[in-house]
Amino acid sequence: MKSYIVGVGMTKFEKPESRDWQYWDMAKEAGTAALADAGVAYDQVQQVPVGYCFQASTAGQRAAYELGLTGVPVYNVNNNCATGSTALMMARQFVEGGISDCVLALGFEKMKRGALGGGADGGDFKTSPVARHYGIMAAGHGFEMSPPTAQIFGNAAREHMERYGTTAAQLAMVGAKNHRHSADNPNAQFRDVYTVEEILGAKPIHTPLTKLQCSPTSDGAAAAVVVSERFVVRHGLHDKAVEIVAQAMTTDTEASFASGSCIDVVGKPMTRAAGRQVFESSGLGIEDVDVIELHDCFSINELLTYEALGMCEDGAAGKLVESGATTYGGRWVVNPSGGLISKGHPLGATGLAQAAELVWQLRGAAGPRQVDGARVGLAHNIGLGGAAVVTLLRRG
Repeated sequence: MKSYIVGVGMTKFEKPESRDWQYWDMAKEAGTAALADAGVAYDQVQQVPVGYCFQASTAGQRAAYELGLTGVPVYNVNNNCATGSTALMMARQFVEGGISDCVLALGFEKMKRGALGGGADGGDFKTSPVARHYGIMAAGHGFEMSPPTAQIFGNAAREHMERYGTTAAQLAMVGAKNHRHSADNPNAQFRDVYTVEEILGAKPIHTPLTKLQCSPTSDGAAAAVVVSERFVVRHGLHDKAVEIVAQAMTTDTEASFASGSCIDVVGKPMTRAAGRQVFESSGLGIEDVDVIELHDCFSINELLTYEALGMCEDGAAGKLVESGATTYGGRWVVNPSGGLISKGHPLGATGLAQAAELVWQLRGAAGPRQVDGARVGLAHNIGLGGAAVVTLLRRG
């Protein structure tokens, strides 16, 4: 059975503590927008998977109750930075499995200011779910006094530079591109445009990464209404429907750890495997994709994802971004929303915000950031610990 997204919504992503709202407020705003976009009432929704990382148990219910008290099942989803796309995947599985005809996937996060702690409980990495990941990093690079997540990705960048000759300027080009794209996105946390030189000269976080190449902590929510083909037909939603052509989630295998490389530890093998699965199951290839929303938590991860998805050979991602192939006028437009670096990264909402951007792009409704002729979109959402979700969307 096929599944379709017929409605999407999101809040503006905000700097934590800059707006007077609670997580249920942002969830209500995004969920109401998605339902209105679909033309669906909440009492038609049969299941609600809700993603978040930093709120208490059953916060999904607290948020969903703002949309209605229908007794609908609510599932609380926590999968690190891949949480939003995991909620979307659950919604798709409910529909494609014939269990439900209409599911609302909802994701939100209310965060604190400052860098993420890397998953350590009170600073004790022995108890962290990502202790193995950081252990690999420490064995190869030591442990410095910088934010842990920036360290592990920054060390992946150092390895890429040493192995392939990737330059600090090429890494900064990712940040410059995504900040430039966000200028046209009213939902983005940041809308300022920076030159490559300004990005290189920004505050160092973990060499070679500077502040303007790192995703910020953010508050915000996003939502998507996922329905069956018969629901589309019954309710006349063809003009809104975007098909979820294929979707795959992978988790860490031996390939993540065997090499001792941070490039593998941060998820490149997971992304490669998930990408292969969606291309094989859909019969499409990366050459068929027009627009991509990918997980640029740090600039290096965008380059690693280019390679993992087959957009270029291993080691060639720096040259790919330098060539202009991943912006307007190039082969693909990557992160037209501004990506995590500039749009923001409220963990539970990120994957669903990616889906919202792609739905708008494939409907031709993205305004000044519209990708001309976009018919196929790809979303990539990844979390340490680990999970990678790749979703392929198509407009008929």
